[in-house]
Amino acid sequence: MRRAGKPLFSALGELRDTQVLTQWVQRLVPEEDPAANALIAYASREEVRLRDTASFALYKFDRKQWRAWIDHLSTRANRLQPGGLVFRHLALECWEEARQLHRLVLRNRTKISYHRLRIGLKRFRYTVENFLPGFHERWGHDLKKLQDYLGEIHDLDLLWATALKLESFRDQRTMDYWRPLIERERKKRVDEYRERMLGETSLWNVWRTELPAQPNLGALARMETWAKALDPQPGHARHVAALAIELYDGLCASGFLSPLFRNGRETLRTAALMHEIGRSKTSKKYHKASSGLIRKLKAPLGWSADDLATTALLVRHHRGRFPLGVPALRCLSPEQRDFVIACAGILRLADAMDCGREEKVHKLTVHNRGTYLEIAAWGYQSAGRLAEKIARARYPLETFLDRPVLVRAAQ
Repeated sequence: MRRAGKPLFSALGELRDTQVLTQWVQRLVPEEDPAANALIAYASREEVRLRDTASFALYKFDRKQWRAWIDHLSTRANRLQPGGLVFRHLALECWEEARQLHRLVLRNRTKISYHRLRIGLKRFRYTVENFLPGFHERWGHDLKKLQDYLGEIHDLDLLWATALKLESFRDQRTMDYWRPLIERERKKRVDEYRERMLGETSLWNVWRTELPAQPNLGALARMETWAKALDPQPGHARHVAALAIELYDGLCASGFLSPLFRNGRETLRTAALMHEIGRSKTSKKYHKASSGLIRKLKAPLGWSADDLATTALLVRHHRGRFPLGVPALRCLSPEQRDFVIACAGILRLADAMDCGREEKVHKLTVHNRGTYLEIAAWGYQSAGRLAEKIARARYPLETFLDRPVLVRAAQ
């Protein structure tokens, strides 16, 4: 979509910049000013050329494909509640990016830093406007004003750069006349921006108090929503995730796993929810496709790239051969390697317990019997296809624990 829209949006943006340049020149100086006349004449010529460019870009624009994307994305977006956690987390991510750009502006105050801040704030504003209607009612006016200030700063910077490029100032005296005019207007807008965005009562702080306090919860919700959109059977994934967490909690309580591993429980649950998203691409070796899709993700705010890489490893190795000698594990610390091997085994066993997609096994408890590990499973039967699947799936966990794993029907 970005590639499809870029030629048209770029052409329209350049046309708009030229039109705004003319408006600023007319506001700043009288008509008889030679430099002003030169700039207006240049802008008029450019506007004719850029209109043709924009018309051609509009002609080449694939409207049919764009409408198809609108229909497809609208269908997916309609599954989500406006104002929900997923959209609040998305807004928080945009807030963080814009706030970082704000810090860069305070540090260096360059023209390019103000331009990037304008774009970052625009993304935050449009996210709020489209997905958080309640927040937009309270924040919309301030966001528009701030975007206007930053947009006008950009316009004035562009005016000055264009005048220098065209050598519109015939002498130093003309330049000395124009410079304070532009700088005065620019300073007004910088001061207006700073007045609202600095200090304890800044709008940054006002907005942040209403956005999620714990980014990791929003990150998990976003990844679960993404997985649900791709997985042909999301109900199976949710059930496997519940069983996997019961196994994980039981192993931690029994002393076989450390509950202190960073985001361990959340990583396993996320891997379980994502373990079959590859079926949207292929029916063969879908676990590899699932892992590949996860690796392409950008880690959402509150979730690190390492967490996402670990999730991809769990999904990749919950099927196929036991991952002890896999090159991808050699670069991990012993603690990370043990976690991946153990949780890949947990996910494999939990997946096998719902092999028929019927949710027969609906509850698990784990007991350390010393020489072996016992898993009591409600809904389990010791004969049939389910028992065969579970018997084969136990091996990786047995190898990691160095003891047999006995699955029995709960009484």
